[in-house]
Amino acid sequence: MFVLVNLKTYPCDPVAVAEAAHGVATETGVQIAVAPQTAHLDRIAATGVETWTQHVSPVGHGSHTGSSLAEAAAGAGATGTLLNHSENRLKLADIDDALRAAERAGLETVVCANNPRQVGAVTALEPDAVAVEPPELIGTGTPVSTADPDVVEGAVEAAAAVDPDVPVLCGAGISTGDDLLAARELGSKGVLLASGVAKADDPRAALSDLVAGL
Repeated sequence: MFVLVNLKTYPCDPVAVAEAAHGVATETGVQIAVAPQTAHLDRIAATGVETWTQHVSPVGHGSHTGSSLAEAAAGAGATGTLLNHSENRLKLADIDDALRAAERAGLETVVCANNPRQVGAVTALEPDAVAVEPPELIGTGTPVSTADPDVVEGAVEAAAAVDPDVPVLCGAGISTGDDLLAARELGSKGVLLASGVAKADDPRAALSDLVAGL
């Protein structure tokens, strides 16, 4: 199972979370990555944790003020990127262009989608993985794996129908080890989570609990 911790713009200490994630990953052998703000990428990468950026723009080098260049993220130490998170949605053509930008920069990709239909559509664009995240459950503490398991199973089926080699991750409301195991039972190969770690009083304890059952 792959665990991707999205720090969003939460007022946490990104280095402390990254150090906690690196420690738990080293102790358990579970693949854990952290996605900080772009300005913090180099500091997070310096901790040794697998580092992802929260977004790259569908552009290359040129006149693109305010864009997040994939090559710049890679240069700062990122090895992967989220795309099309429900808090930063893209048009399908822009997802395609952002995927190509990430590919040029050597970044792995996870494309988020709201439901199985969207999962099928973005799987056709050949990302490394897709993630199903019903937006109404994000940040609620109610995991989609238990609130609406049909969505997760449907997403797995939709992705497999297009490309069986593209794994599906589960997001929205994930915070505990039980949530992670429930997602795995439904066919998910990993989880996305944010507040369950970024807002935790003890991020290391939260991550240890999350992966304890693996």
